[in-house]
Amino acid sequence: MIAFAGIKEALTPKPSAQLYDVPLLYCMLMLIGVGFVMVTSASMPTADRLFGNIYHFTIRHGIFLGLSFCLFCISTQVPMSWWKKANPYLLLIGLVLLLVVLIVGREVNGSTRWIPVGPFNIQASELAKLFFFSYIAGYLVRKRNEVQENIKGFAKPIAVFAVYAALILMQPDLGTVVVMFVTTVGLLFLAGAKLWQFFALILTGIALVVGLIVLEPYRMARVVGFLEPWDDPFGKGYQLVQSLMAYSQGDWFGQGLGNSVQKLQYLPEAHTDFIFAVIAEELGFMGVLSILMVLGTLVFRALLIGQNALKNGKEYEGYLALAIGIWFAFQTMVNVGASAGILPTKGLTLPFISYGGSSLLMMTIATGILLRVDFETKMATKQATSGGAKR
Repeated sequence: MIAFAGIKEALTPKPSAQLYDVPLLYCMLMLIGVGFVMVTSASMPTADRLFGNIYHFTIRHGIFLGLSFCLFCISTQVPMSWWKKANPYLLLIGLVLLLVVLIVGREVNGSTRWIPVGPFNIQASELAKLFFFSYIAGYLVRKRNEVQENIKGFAKPIAVFAVYAALILMQPDLGTVVVMFVTTVGLLFLAGAKLWQFFALILTGIALVVGLIVLEPYRMARVVGFLEPWDDPFGKGYQLVQSLMAYSQGDWFGQGLGNSVQKLQYLPEAHTDFIFAVIAEELGFMGVLSILMVLGTLVFRALLIGQNALKNGKEYEGYLALAIGIWFAFQTMVNVGASAGILPTKGLTLPFISYGGSSLLMMTIATGILLRVDFETKMATKQATSGGAKR
């Protein structure tokens, strides 16, 4: 199997060219390992208070890790031709899931984003996100000339995005919509859309986001709290103030693993959206820098895989890999920016690190897809080189 072979090659590198992107695999494994340790550390006080078991979230996270590894192995074995053929059906499945969650979804903290499946909850928007990116990649292959030449080809994927965005905003989940929008715009730009269409779309998107913030009091409160958190440190700015305090206490090398003070019921969502603040407090600047370097390497490898696929004529594979790279990069930026007070608070996980089963499942599947794209690209290159040599 590709996944097992890739791990074996990663542990015993050979001088010959690798058929699998070993740095990408290393990065994913390191992030998952750090995530498991930090989720355990950050969630203990909350787990003890809510469930009387300090390892409650650790056990659930471990279960999702096991399932994620199985799905990762499966995704490395699925040919990209299957994804290419199935992307319209996957788009429809994503649409159905977004409708189902509005009907039978479970409400948590005022948002209805989760479909209950036994003892676990599946976040529909996480699945829909990957399915939508697969569709956009397929559309750009089928309609690339149309996208480059007229407004109709540019407008069609935006219309599909608008339907998805409307359903996700009904949950509500503005953060996921912004991630999807940025990724879609990035792919259209890379596919050769005209600059005036590109800038018009960006300005329209910014105007709509501002409108959505102004129209919803709770979103406006988040922005106000983000701009001046110290004006109301026990109200609108409470979460950000506690997060900034965690950063300030981290110094160069942190307080030590497990020694965070802010996670002791001071910082809300310490093991999910704001886990990076706990990392900063416990591991310090050097720990933060190390994790950001690993995440940056992972994103770079994803974009490089996409670029190589495009160079070798694998357009669908290339666009999907680029979409995954943009997705990982922007979601990391938003999560870290929110916890550091650079951006307004959004409910987005830190890739592979935050507690969140659906996010972990989809991101490991996406990484498996990246490895598969890299494998097929290298195999095609190897076959072409061998064929040329024989002639």
